[in-house]
Amino acid sequence: MVVRLDKVPPALDGPKKPRLWLWLLPLPALLTLGVALTLWLGGEGLAPARFWLFALGIPALVWCAAVLVRGLIYLGELSSVEGWNEAREADLTQKMRRGRRSQQVLAVSLHTALRDLTADNGQAQHLALVANDGSQLRAQPGWQGSARHSRLPLMEVENQERLLRRVLVSVLGDLAAKLSAFPSDKPVALLLEMDSGLEEGRAGRVWNETLAESGIRQTLKLINGSGMAAIDQWLDERIRDEALLMVVSFQIARGQVEGSAESVVGLLLGNRLTQERLPALAYLHRPEPTHGTDKKAALQATAQALDWVPLPASSIGRVWLAGTDASRNALITSAMESVELPAKATHNLGALLGDAGKASPWMAIASAVEATASEAEPQFIFTGDSAEDACMWCSVVMPAAVPQE
Repeated sequence: MVVRLDKVPPALDGPKKPRLWLWLLPLPALLTLGVALTLWLGGEGLAPARFWLFALGIPALVWCAAVLVRGLIYLGELSSVEGWNEAREADLTQKMRRGRRSQQVLAVSLHTALRDLTADNGQAQHLALVANDGSQLRAQPGWQGSARHSRLPLMEVENQERLLRRVLVSVLGDLAAKLSAFPSDKPVALLLEMDSGLEEGRAGRVWNETLAESGIRQTLKLINGSGMAAIDQWLDERIRDEALLMVVSFQIARGQVEGSAESVVGLLLGNRLTQERLPALAYLHRPEPTHGTDKKAALQATAQALDWVPLPASSIGRVWLAGTDASRNALITSAMESVELPAKATHNLGALLGDAGKASPWMAIASAVEATASEAEPQFIFTGDSAEDACMWCSVVMPAAVPQE
């Protein structure tokens, strides 16, 4: 559930204090009236003690009773307001604590068109992404004819299925190396997002066979979810869970080729409240969705994502965009200018590689984590999400040296 601080009602103002001088003004008139009524009604037949009791005592008693009632009303109103404000403050504090939760990023494996076949790791790919080293989104032969897109590097005589198998072997191998530090009974939740042009069932078969050969000893429990919404839900419901979260997402040989990007991403995430066996590469903070499609909504989401850390925009090292279209990019530019995010260090993965579909948010997270781990600077992420009501999601990746809740 998205944490909505903007839905928290404002604090109530306390009731106005009774002004004593206003209550003192009618006292002389009340006493004068008491004397006059006593003289008129009682005459000379009253003893002096009874005369002054009726003339001054009863009016004074009525005045004191009225002051007491007014004071009790004020104290009741004050108690009610203070009680409501205390409950509001407790609710706000609880929401702030929820909003400022984060996950450890324990492992990252990213394969895009920028990763060379001969590379043992993704260091050269990362440097190319950081340098915006030439767009890979260009017209070239695809699996279904020529189109403008980016492709994963191919080995000779390699078809779609062999390509997917080879890259998944590499991704799962990276994740298996980290998982080897945990016992075989360690619970691991799996979020699997697949998008490929392979015939029905073939992608699933390749995945199952590759997973069985990966050396991962833990039993993976498949969970439902998609993109940043899955991270948001995990932070709400399973932040104290002993389980790790493994994410594997890929897009290969997409049916709609034009403007697309082939990408395979693997992430291993842990809960910082329960996971102490492995050091974190970085911390992924709660993603914030835009609640609307206008500039105000984009600005509010951007500012709130920064506040979840909390973090000034001036400390952000780089900004990563993925899965955002032209209309969203205009909103992002406006929001970045308003909060003063570093526009010169912005990396639009869609412009560089193309639309990676379901893999887009994970590709952005992986790129930001690699940049954070190498540069020790916070990174900001904008990702689109066509499957959600949100126009886009905003999130911050923090260096591991500065853990936040």
